[in-house]
Amino acid sequence: MGLFTMETGKHQSCIDACNKCAQACYECFHACLNETDLNARKNCISMLVECAMMCQMSVSTMAMKGQYSSEHCSLCAKICDSCAKECNMFDDEHCKTCAQACQDCADECRKMASM
Repeated sequence: MGLFTMETGKHQSCIDACNKCAQACYECFHACLNETDLNARKNCISMLVECAMMCQMSVSTMAMKGQYSSEHCSLCAKICDSCAKECNMFDDEHCKTCAQACQDCADECRKMASM
């Protein structure tokens, strides 16, 4: 069940995964800024912000039952996959945790997009 209505209930697991992914990306972004190899992480840091923003937009489109929610979630899955790949290039716990959240979100977004 959605937070306020039954209407978003079938998308709730995707909404939850997107929210978790966005939070993980922002937390990882902050942690990466404090790493000594900041220059090596530039692409990853950029991807973290793009992924978080895309996840937030996906939540919004699903919550309002937007007519392009499926297409949006399909693109979100691609971005989450890319972000997971970037994060997996680093051995930090925050990057590994973020990569897993991104992969989980990508999986949920693919499910949602196929509905």
